[in-house]
Amino acid sequence: MDLTIREATTTDITLIQELTERIWRPTYQHILSAEQIDYMIDLMYSTASLRRQMEALEHQFILLYDGTTAIGFAAYSTTDAAGIYKLHKIYLDGGYQGKGVGKFLINAVITRVKAQQGHILELDVNRHNKARHFYEKQGFVVVKEKDTDIGQGYLMNDYVMQKTL
Repeated sequence: MDLTIREATTTDITLIQELTERIWRPTYQHILSAEQIDYMIDLMYSTASLRRQMEALEHQFILLYDGTTAIGFAAYSTTDAAGIYKLHKIYLDGGYQGKGVGKFLINAVITRVKAQQGHILELDVNRHNKARHFYEKQGFVVVKEKDTDIGQGYLMNDYVMQKTL
């Protein structure tokens, strides 16, 4: 594998959407209904939503490549609490999972957060998502549970996890 990371911009929105279509459904098909997946993809990955995340909310997106093929992405930002950063998204093509590539991607985020004087990285993970075990192996711990109403009768039932950097 020839793994590289590059910063994403609004010109990469279409690529992020393509990766989302390839990765999201297999990731969530066993824990969310097809209707909720469609709703959430539209809510969080429409062109307008991604543009708002990048520009207005100042989420930093990075893209992961194996050679010239995009295989994943992540997004993170500051929070209202000094030194605490939020990992909003981290998605990897299923064919690369279990090979140390996810660790490579999360470490790329951690390196960037540390460079900005961040000392805690926080994320939300669905309480039924097997990725929780991946995060625990990376040193994240559950600090609380939260349920977020995202509209249309859908709730996100998450663990909030943190890692001290």
